[in-house]
Amino acid sequence: MTGLLRLSLDFLAGLVLGAIFYGGLWWTVRRISAGAAGLWLVGSFLVRTLLALAGFYVVARGAWAGAAVWLAGFIVARIAVTRIVRLRPESAMRFAAGSGTGTAP
Repeated sequence: MTGLLRLSLDFLAGLVLGAIFYGGLWWTVRRISAGAAGLWLVGSFLVRTLLALAGFYVVARGAWAGAAVWLAGFIVARIAVTRIVRLRPESAMRFAAGSGTGTAP
């Protein structure tokens, strides 16, 4: 496999795992309940972090170039997910008011 193709696949892996990581965070925050919020947040954090670390370990292969490209893809995914799920002003006000879900109370 050529170097450019391998780096492209590393970047794609970073994008996918970043989308799973940050998309999973968004999903968790939107669906937590008041009774088990801590359990959901900790469980989600552990699963998302283990997936990201496993992906990073597989992609890195002891080479800094693959790790750097994977990290770049992960960061691009963070920016993309943040822009996609950006709260509208009225949703942000409801969230700050204490509904916790960003939806109408």
